Amino acid sequence: MQRTLISDTINQVGETVLLKGWVNTRRDHGKIVFIDLRDRTGILQTVLSPDLASDVHPEDVVEITGLVKSRPEKLVNPKIATGSIEIEVADIKVISKAATLPFPIDTDGYEIDEEIRLKYRYLDIRRPRMTSNLRTRYKVISFLRHYLTEQGFCEIETPILTKTTPEGARDFIVPSRLQKGKFYALPQSPQQYKQMLMVAGLERYFQIARCFRDEDPRKDRAYGEFTQLDIEMSFVTQEDILQLVEDMFTKLITDLFPHKKISASPWPRIPHYEAVSKYGSDRPDLRHDKNNPDELAFAWIVEFPLFTQQSTEDFYYGSGSAKLAPSHHMFTAPHPDDISLLETDPGKVRGLQHDLVLNGFEVGGGSIRIHQPEVQNKIFELIGFSDQQKQQFGHMLTAFKYGVPPHGGIAPGIDRLLMAILAEPSVREVIAFPAVSSGATSVMAAPSEASEGQLKELGIKVIK
Repeated sequence: MQRTLISDTINQVGETVLLKGWVNTRRDHGKIVFIDLRDRTGILQTVLSPDLASDVHPEDVVEITGLVKSRPEKLVNPKIATGSIEIEVADIKVISKAATLPFPIDTDGYEIDEEIRLKYRYLDIRRPRMTSNLRTRYKVISFLRHYLTEQGFCEIETPILTKTTPEGARDFIVPSRLQKGKFYALPQSPQQYKQMLMVAGLERYFQIARCFRDEDPRKDRAYGEFTQLDIEMSFVTQEDILQLVEDMFTKLITDLFPHKKISASPWPRIPHYEAVSKYGSDRPDLRHDKNNPDELAFAWIVEFPLFTQQSTEDFYYGSGSAKLAPSHHMFTAPHPDDISLLETDPGKVRGLQHDLVLNGFEVGGGSIRIHQPEVQNKIFELIGFSDQQKQQFGHMLTAFKYGVPPHGGIAPGIDRLLMAILAEPSVREVIAFPAVSSGATSVMAAPSEASEGQLKELGIKVIK
């Protein structure tokens, strides 16, 4: 007999079916036992004798054969989709026994120590809230792919093993076995690749991109890696980018989160100086009622200064007499009205940067990019890059000699966006296997030591 999914049993009253799944709960009532069976499509009540149920416990994986029957009207459970039926069990087989779980999974889980939850993440994901979050994540990504494809974008994968360049955060580096003493880096973003795809003439690119940055974790930032929707377009203005993203996310909320309300449309556009002076933050929470999780207050922050003051933490930029660091990144175009100030007063130059803010979180950032090699060289000079540091971007400067279109883009963070939409307290609640706050990967206990043989092959010696 072929397996039947729980969601399909609603239309099979009077038929004998074969079900497979997990024992969600067990309730003993003397001469009968009720077992709620769970699979990926839902939960269904089954009824069986104590003899049949003698070796069955919560979270066991079982196979059930039984008759689909309508419940008496007074016993219908309106809280579940299958609440009008039940299974009269003829036979039950335990496929796999489950040990006692280290924590309950029938609650939202917020009350459980997070490190324990992440150690047993495969169990934590069984709780309905986490299962729903991950399925919602998939639906969001699927929607975004479809929307951008319909808008003429092409999804292109870029390398994970790339080159270490000073882009704004610490790189994760990977030793090369074939070229001992040299290292790859995991990409902080596909920034340089996507700009070269514009040089290549693709014009409209996107990618659900994995990004890697050695930054300290926060509630809105997972340690080590994250996922972003990477978008780049040629022959566009900043206005074109803002309108595309606003339309895309408005339709996303309407289609997938109809119970959520966007508080203002069109979205407010706030100059950076105004946001800081009026709200004390460049990512203001503009909700009318900050206790209402179903209100979504999107806003654009624009007219950022192109530069900030360089600090001792800006180890990845120039040194010496340079006082400036990029406000966004070193490929952001200056406002065309401020080009002359690059020579006379660069601190007053505005950048064509745009940040997307939602409920007090920055959920995306982008800009119009520099497409003139002479302007790019000037930016490198102002942030104090040496000739050797400039050469790290030699591939970009070379590519820009061969006809580069004006271009720009944005990269909304999938994790943070979902955290804000779902009103979760941390991005880790919308990621399947995030790292814990110490940097250790959930479940796998990474990082771990390499063997002496591995280190010798790579030409590496660990100094403790």
